[in-house]
Amino acid sequence: MSGNGGGAIGPEELSEAEAKMETSSNLHSIPEPQMNLRLTRDGDGAQDGSVPILASPESQGTVVENISGKDTLEHGDGGLRREVEEGEEDAAEDQSQVPCDESNPGQSLSDEARALEDWVSSETSALPRPRWNVLTALRDRQLGSSARFVYEACGARVFVQRFCLQYELEGHRGCVNSVHFNQRGTWLASSSDDLTVIVWDWARQQPVLNFESGHRNNVFQAKFLPNCGDSTLATCARDGQVRVAQLPALPHSSFSKQVAQHRGASHKLALEPDSPFKFLTSGEDAVVFAIDLRQEQPASKVVVTKENWRKVGLYTISVNPANTYQFAVGGMDQFVRIYDQRKIDENENNGVLKKFCPHHLVSCDAGVHITCLVYSHDGTEVLASYTDEDIYLFHSSSCDGAQYAKRYKGHRNRVTVKGVNFYGPGSEFVVSGSDDGHIFLWEKSSCQIIQLLERGDRAGTVNCLEPHPYLPVMATSGLDHDAKIWAPTAKDPTQLLGLKDVIKKNKQERDRDMLGHAEVFDPSLLSFLMHHLAHTGSHPEDSDWIPRSVGLVEAESHPSPHSTDVSEDEATD
Repeated sequence: MSGNGGGAIGPEELSEAEAKMETSSNLHSIPEPQMNLRLTRDGDGAQDGSVPILASPESQGTVVENISGKDTLEHGDGGLRREVEEGEEDAAEDQSQVPCDESNPGQSLSDEARALEDWVSSETSALPRPRWNVLTALRDRQLGSSARFVYEACGARVFVQRFCLQYELEGHRGCVNSVHFNQRGTWLASSSDDLTVIVWDWARQQPVLNFESGHRNNVFQAKFLPNCGDSTLATCARDGQVRVAQLPALPHSSFSKQVAQHRGASHKLALEPDSPFKFLTSGEDAVVFAIDLRQEQPASKVVVTKENWRKVGLYTISVNPANTYQFAVGGMDQFVRIYDQRKIDENENNGVLKKFCPHHLVSCDAGVHITCLVYSHDGTEVLASYTDEDIYLFHSSSCDGAQYAKRYKGHRNRVTVKGVNFYGPGSEFVVSGSDDGHIFLWEKSSCQIIQLLERGDRAGTVNCLEPHPYLPVMATSGLDHDAKIWAPTAKDPTQLLGLKDVIKKNKQERDRDMLGHAEVFDPSLLSFLMHHLAHTGSHPEDSDWIPRSVGLVEAESHPSPHSTDVSEDEATD
């Protein structure tokens, strides 16, 4: 073989060249390992099996929150296949897109579509690593070093991701407006548009008691008072009445006692955690009553909620469990108001201790309301759900006017007085219903959606969500004529396969409404009303729904068709 540039190639050079070509070909055929999912069994990947997570330096040394390695691998493979399929779809979309210039009328539409896709991707990004490992927790329990296994398990992501419907408690003849567990967690009380309250042995799916509430219109809430041996139920309704029923007497009598009267609908009660005698009520008349069953006249007016000397109707109220003198209210404007019963002076800041509102909504004139708010288990946080907006978390210790700390997106809250709640013994999760009939669960710390319970309500809207006091169980209700029980009994964690489509549709509908395209004729609202009328035979005013035009009200606005002209404490003055 000559090395002087001749055309002949020796066998050694040919073999070397072929080897290099083969090596290069193999390198091109190898997939990019750094972009693949990192699936592990023993805890060296930040993967809990629900959302695809890319391997990264930060994910090394993390634990796997799962029941077994088998579950991790099975679910992880599904996530890998899903990511590959999504990658192929994205590639196909990229190939089909044609660059547009300013003269192309489809350019703005394309930009909007890309912006929407970017938003959806940001809301369904990878979850942070879980903080609870079942294998470590089981070992600690066996060694006796941890007595908090059940407590920690109930607040673990792995169980929430296995929630599924257990059964439906059927017995009402109208929409079920509220569900509430007793202190021991053995009974569940449900109230309905049919004016009845049913007490359930929910584990056996059997009613313990079914009685007429005494209200003349939709019963919006029924709650067991604590530390009373499950003998006392408090109720409020659209007729503005607040009533108390003694359960031991009910099998022999249908008697329930009226203890207060609002001049508009009363949607919510707020219990003091340890008191069997005292609770608060709020109404669309802007009044907050304190009820003390030990008094001859149980109701006393605490405050009238005002903004610039105009009354603000209330939809919701919650007592701080760590300081029962303090309570928060929300309703027909955008402000979360916190009061301290010891310091209310209506001549100074209308008696308000502090107010919170997302800063971008402070000057909003679009009729944004708060449909529900609730304190966390330790009173350090307040969660508020806004109409046609998102859910916001505030630190209750923040100064007056502080910005929100967390924001939870993806659901839709438009046509009813929709509830929101914390889930978990340490308020680890946020749960809400939605106008699309689904139930959303977010991880509180990361604001990421970790569970989507589809068909939470066949009629279309989930309004009430109640966690069990100590078990990983949740009760829900809505426009359907039943209450539903959910528990973590699914074999595999959720795949969230339809999540992107759901939140994309919800955002598109909300954006359309914000632009005013639905002001004159809204098919979704019309469909909701027609469905409700068909199932209840009632007038829209009898429903727990919110028209877009409702705002600040005077004392006489939004009266119940059957309510009296004065509150009970005023009548006795």
